[in-house]
Amino acid sequence: MRKLMHFLCCITAVADKNTVVVRHHPLGKRSSKLHNNNSNNLDNGICGILYKWANFGRGWRPRWFVLYDGVLFYYKINGKVFNSETQNGFTVIGKKSFRFINTCKTTPSSQFLSRKPLREIHLKDSTVMGSCSDDRRFLIITGKKKLQLRAESKDDRLIWLEGLFAAKKAFITSDFVHNPRMNNNCKVGTRESGMKGGNTSRSNEEHYRQEETDDDVHTDNLFFDALDCLSTCSLKTANCYDESSSFDSDNGEVQPSEDGLSSFMRFVECDYPYIERREKLPDPVNEEKGISLWSMIKDNIGKDLTRVCLPVYFNEPLSSLQKCFEDFEYSYLLDQAYEWGRTGNSLMRMLNVAAFAVSGYACTEGRKFKPFNPLLGETYEANYPDKGLRFISEKVSHHPLILACYCEGRGWKMWGDTNLKSKFWGPSIQLDPVGVLNLEFDDGEVFQWSKVTTSIYNLVIGKVYCDHFGTMHIQGSGGYSCKLKFKKQSIMNRNPHQVHGVVQDNSGKTAATVFGKWDESLNYSNVSMDLGQDMAYLLWKQSKQANFQTKYNFTRFAITLNELSPDLEEKLPPTDSRLRPDQRFLENGEYEVANSEKLRLEQRQRQASQMQEKGWKPRWFRKPKGSDTYQYRGGYWEARETGKWESCPHIFSEET
Repeated sequence: MRKLMHFLCCITAVADKNTVVVRHHPLGKRSSKLHNNNSNNLDNGICGILYKWANFGRGWRPRWFVLYDGVLFYYKINGKVFNSETQNGFTVIGKKSFRFINTCKTTPSSQFLSRKPLREIHLKDSTVMGSCSDDRRFLIITGKKKLQLRAESKDDRLIWLEGLFAAKKAFITSDFVHNPRMNNNCKVGTRESGMKGGNTSRSNEEHYRQEETDDDVHTDNLFFDALDCLSTCSLKTANCYDESSSFDSDNGEVQPSEDGLSSFMRFVECDYPYIERREKLPDPVNEEKGISLWSMIKDNIGKDLTRVCLPVYFNEPLSSLQKCFEDFEYSYLLDQAYEWGRTGNSLMRMLNVAAFAVSGYACTEGRKFKPFNPLLGETYEANYPDKGLRFISEKVSHHPLILACYCEGRGWKMWGDTNLKSKFWGPSIQLDPVGVLNLEFDDGEVFQWSKVTTSIYNLVIGKVYCDHFGTMHIQGSGGYSCKLKFKKQSIMNRNPHQVHGVVQDNSGKTAATVFGKWDESLNYSNVSMDLGQDMAYLLWKQSKQANFQTKYNFTRFAITLNELSPDLEEKLPPTDSRLRPDQRFLENGEYEVANSEKLRLEQRQRQASQMQEKGWKPRWFRKPKGSDTYQYRGGYWEARETGKWESCPHIFSEET
């Protein structure tokens, strides 16, 4: 919030009847003086010096950048730059930029016409990313080309990013909403060839002719209020991502940031709403009583854990269906993978998918309680518009225990089922997941993988801990595959939780290596990158711990999963996990009531096998012929919209 107020104080929206023009005054009165005479000019843009990465020999080179009408231009700096932008009401970004401005009141027309840009980038066809490795850097990707830029300061970078985002969004809105006839040709351009730095030569006119729009194109809504941009996407992104440095380019070592999430974070161009969610669990009503662990364990050694009736004290207030959704805490990695694929970078897409597959294990560290075993037909929905997610899961089989889930995100969908085979060995539990996870992007690329083995140790004596081990194979249809090895922890190993892997192309050639820890972070090294060899880049890092710690050691995200508001309760089907009484009583700290309710539901659940034998079918999932995986059959969100849940049984009721 402090960063938000600081940024809002730097922005003033100056509006007339038809337009709202973005203004930023980094130098107070000096900056304001440049714009007072042109506050109603429709040709306003932003300009200033940015440093462009050339190569290791030349390093960062200063260039004069102009953002205008959805296009970013840059020019060489030879002495003083022309003040045509400032004369037309452009906002100048950065203190150093003012030193290069020609203070002459008029610019010779010959100089203005001879001004040619080194390059122009059409933002409509580009992706803009901020860097977690340097709080002054950002990246613009157009097709297979990328432009690495660095601002003078962190604040200047934020202004440029907001300007680029705003220009792109306004440009698309202006062309496709206010000018329907532009839908037929989709041409991108500006209103004046002079702003491109063009001259009167025939070759230059031909070069820009196809980029120009019609003279009567309306531009009333070309500019929009910066506050709108802040309140929708970029402000939310700034709250979610930490800008502290994660990579020291001088020594080539990874310097983890506070919440560093990837080498380049993406400013997602969407209107995800802000939703306030709880930050702590309810305070317990009763004091928990101690129990004899060994008396509960000794009679159940060697049995299937799903058939063992344990008291509620062994549980955490989440069901296994909700735990399935907990894997999507870092769903932004799939959003990034989607965007990388759109730019044609299949390797970065695979790396982000691999990071997502590993990130799902981070929430398990320190979690020594077991989730509730769902009843047959129990469901869980997660509607998270603030993350661009919609999720539904259902228990589709009692014996064997099978959970099916389906999730829709921004540009992707994911589904799968898991048959969790478990063995209870007294001091430890081993969980072997059986099932395939499927991920499909809107462009048709598909990924598949299975989870690794999980064991929980020291249930009787010592500190309880979990470990994940085995090999995870991620198969992709876009030319790359990834093999990740989760190293099993040993007594002598002082560096546990390690994950190592390689990404290979179809020919078997290694394209990148991956390394890290499943409870901390994941990095990659790509020797073919033009920034150098043997450098490590951060793909993912675990988020901060919750402010209000509990014995369950829930993450910030996990704390929100069982939240139930009156409005939400009215929309849920009677099968949703949040309506399960024993789980709700446990969360509230009413342990005795929770334990009695758990025993009641487990006795009722003994009828589930008979129901399954009589032909019971899942409500929201089905297994197509010839397929080993349950798939979402549709209809859930439509039923939720109408509130018609007649086909859903009241599985938690007192009726037998």
